[in-house]
Amino acid sequence: MHVLLFNPRSAKSKHRIPNSILQVAGSIEGKYDYTFIDGNREENPEHVIVSAISEREVKVVGMTVMPGPQLSQAIPVSKKIKEQFPDVVIVWGGYFPSNQYKVVLESGIVDFVINGPGDEVFPELIKRIETDDWSDLSGLPNLIYKSGNEYVKTRKEAIPDLDNLPAFPYKKLDNFYPLKDYLAKTFLGKKTLSYHSSFGCPFTCSFCAVVPIYNARWKGLPVDRMVRDITYFKEHYNIDAIEFHDNNFFTSRKRTIEFAEKVKEMKISWWGEGRIDTIDKYSDADLQLMGEAGLKMIFLGAETGNDEVLKQMDKGGTQSGAQIRSFAQRLRKFGIIPEMSFVLGLPADSSKKVMHQINEDIRFIKEVKRMNPETEIIIYVYSPVPTEGSDLYEKITASGFSFPEKLEDWLSPDWEKFDLRKNPLTPWLNKNHIDRIKNFETVLNAYYPTVSDFRIRGIKKFVLRLFAFWRYQTGFYAAPYELKLLLKIWKYRQPEKEGFYSE
Repeated sequence: MHVLLFNPRSAKSKHRIPNSILQVAGSIEGKYDYTFIDGNREENPEHVIVSAISEREVKVVGMTVMPGPQLSQAIPVSKKIKEQFPDVVIVWGGYFPSNQYKVVLESGIVDFVINGPGDEVFPELIKRIETDDWSDLSGLPNLIYKSGNEYVKTRKEAIPDLDNLPAFPYKKLDNFYPLKDYLAKTFLGKKTLSYHSSFGCPFTCSFCAVVPIYNARWKGLPVDRMVRDITYFKEHYNIDAIEFHDNNFFTSRKRTIEFAEKVKEMKISWWGEGRIDTIDKYSDADLQLMGEAGLKMIFLGAETGNDEVLKQMDKGGTQSGAQIRSFAQRLRKFGIIPEMSFVLGLPADSSKKVMHQINEDIRFIKEVKRMNPETEIIIYVYSPVPTEGSDLYEKITASGFSFPEKLEDWLSPDWEKFDLRKNPLTPWLNKNHIDRIKNFETVLNAYYPTVSDFRIRGIKKFVLRLFAFWRYQTGFYAAPYELKLLLKIWKYRQPEKEGFYSE
């Protein structure tokens, strides 16, 4: 039985090692032969996949699918496979099919959805396919499939014991795509490794697509395993930086501090995602150690400065507007850059109230920048996720919002951009709302260019700040065409869209 593992193209992941596919590969290593296809590394992955299926008699194709660019490649590729090889079983994992399983399975081009970790269910599912044993699939964990007209969602498996998680088959990947090509120059370093060290998140934010998959559970790899992997890349490829793509790297203070102590002498810069109310509980000595150990920036979901809206978002914990401001200022002492994301444009009872909240968030963002000018600001427009049962989701469905009913509708330009959270198709936002958000974002990016775009330095940065000064100071953000032109000419990179990597 030969298995094909496909990582569809992602806009900001060209140089990221496909860790999710590597983990799936680890679960079948030594049991089944398999082939890697990375959509980020192939000019025509559809042709490569069709050839591989023909030459190697592939029976199962597994792929991880996120919304946006990955989905736009996964749909036509899956359709092509089904047209030419109708007996090949297609399995999708990732948070798009987990959250939108009905439209995925109804399409007829996907046979199974893995709803969470696939370490146990994927090899068992392959075994059933190999032996043509379709009895009692409901006994397999983390699986969604269609039986007649019914959708079957099997029991949720706990996150696997990461102490015994199979090693990522880096050497196997290197046979298909040289690992050195995944180590790109970023603002963190000249050779940056992408790495995934934990799974899940212990919180239940109502706007987060990960919540329905992990049900507020989190587990992290042992520090010794992380250090072993990092040491391998340090010794063989001389890496000098790491991007941790965990949903919440800093959940366990004990693990974080142990990691910092063990990599302190490696001279490696690193970046990860965390929560303000979690990391604010770390001591000054902890933060000092993390800074000395190479922690350069932390991505933090600030979301809003409005405490009532934070409650509506089910942020959990103790996060507040006051804490967001003070934490930004606190990190400054340790040379750690806070990269804070804000979600603007949540539903409200009237258009006027929506605009009022947008303006309040803009004022709060400027206040955070006054507290710590080095704070990086990422602006998103609220995009709903199907977190059924939450007050926020009930509110948005009551407003008339709905997701596409056909899988191929997600290929339209508007829906393709939906999960980039820049201009969602939500009924409570009008053109004035979107223009207000986008125009402020343009002025902000010009006045405070992101440190992650290391090409915007010297005279370029000076000119941008000069042209943006009067707008930022006066609050006149309308029609900033001169700034848009400069940002376009200099190919300004927004990390939330394009990642940290240079071209």
